[in-house]
Amino acid sequence: MFAGVVALGAASVFAANAASLPDFTQLVEKEGRAVVNVSTTGTVRENEAGIGGLDDDTLNLFRRFGFPLPPMAPQPPRERQTQSLGSGFIIDGAGYVLTNAHVIADADEIKVKLVDKREFKATVIGSDARTDVALLKIEAPNLPKVDLGNAEQLKVGEWVVAIGSPFGLENTVTAGIVSGKGRNLPDETYVPFIQTDVAINPGNSGGPLFNMKGEVVGINSQIYSRSGGYMGLSFAIPIDVAMKVAEQLKVSGKVSRGRIGVTVQEVNEELAKSFGLPKASGALVSSVEKDGPGDKAGLKPGDIVMAFNGQPVVTTSDLPRMVTDTKPGTNARLQIWRDKAARDVNVVIGEMDQPDRASAGREYKGGKKEDSNRFGLSVREITNPRQLKELGLKYGLVVQGAAGAASKAGLMQGDVIAGIGGQELTSTAQLKKALDDLKPGQALPLRVLRGGASLFISLKAPDK
Repeated sequence: MFAGVVALGAASVFAANAASLPDFTQLVEKEGRAVVNVSTTGTVRENEAGIGGLDDDTLNLFRRFGFPLPPMAPQPPRERQTQSLGSGFIIDGAGYVLTNAHVIADADEIKVKLVDKREFKATVIGSDARTDVALLKIEAPNLPKVDLGNAEQLKVGEWVVAIGSPFGLENTVTAGIVSGKGRNLPDETYVPFIQTDVAINPGNSGGPLFNMKGEVVGINSQIYSRSGGYMGLSFAIPIDVAMKVAEQLKVSGKVSRGRIGVTVQEVNEELAKSFGLPKASGALVSSVEKDGPGDKAGLKPGDIVMAFNGQPVVTTSDLPRMVTDTKPGTNARLQIWRDKAARDVNVVIGEMDQPDRASAGREYKGGKKEDSNRFGLSVREITNPRQLKELGLKYGLVVQGAAGAASKAGLMQGDVIAGIGGQELTSTAQLKKALDDLKPGQALPLRVLRGGASLFISLKAPDK
């Protein structure tokens, strides 16, 4: 009798515990249909330099027995196919898909696979390396779509669910809680990340993070790991940030961001005291770009920005986000702390260059290209004034791909074409005309910048 009571009590405890745990089944069944697998294929050119064309084992024999090494000889660049897997989700019935920019960065071809096994070729509408957001488009009927939520309403400790394709395992579901909000990561000053303890692994990138209402609140983007796998910390891009980016990408294919041309640092307690500030808050201006928007407005090193257009700047990371969200060309009012007193400064917002070095690895490289099938050469115009200035050029074309005659001539991906013979390059049309005018067997001397050095490469027109 006593044993029976104990058994009944244990069963009641288990039942109570089961009732208190969240049930994700309906969420997964309803929303999982709009989660997709994103697979990409691309071509990577490997530029090698070897010794006499010998492999490592042979070279080790030379070294071991003291034989003199053959002279250094450049090896022809090799091309190899790359494949990657990621996740994404459909945001409307027209076929727009959100994913991470790094998922499609090196892609030549992108395919989107649905839960019902339908597979479609995707077009890149736009990609933003800074926020790691990319917008794709597929043409397909009867598409499911996710419901979008509000990331600002998330609370730390709240249950969240991720659906994606870790290690290629499609529609894998993992769950956890929100561990923190507004997280700043190194070199990631434009995204206030949602931190979770949801298990995220390679392949989950670009997939949705759901709240318990079945609404997408974020895009799973990064993990903290020393091994390459999940270690308890994962980070998602808030969906409101991602959707602002997506709207700009849909309209213009790129994201326009504001800038004021200052470098800022955190205000700690000691700095606050030394500047006569009542409390440690705001963004301390450590340097001002000459002739930049901030310089023209009168900002100086040592100014502490307390508010931007009436919004308090509590931490340093607040200011870059507020500025970048402001349309270039608009007037903004900054409340600053200078000489132990508050004052207002008006600044005209400038436009940020695209992209930056910190996010270069996430830049989509399959963008607009000018190419010539006859020479196997594809190039892209350098539009970043700062990059042109660093190269000492007024105009330049980056080699995006070199096959056929271009590869045989020695052109490599990443080379910058700066001139034709002794003339400076001034336009893509100039290069195209010079190439089109070549007869079979004739060659064109191109001045190329590579690794900080300038060299000439003779590009020969292929025989018919």
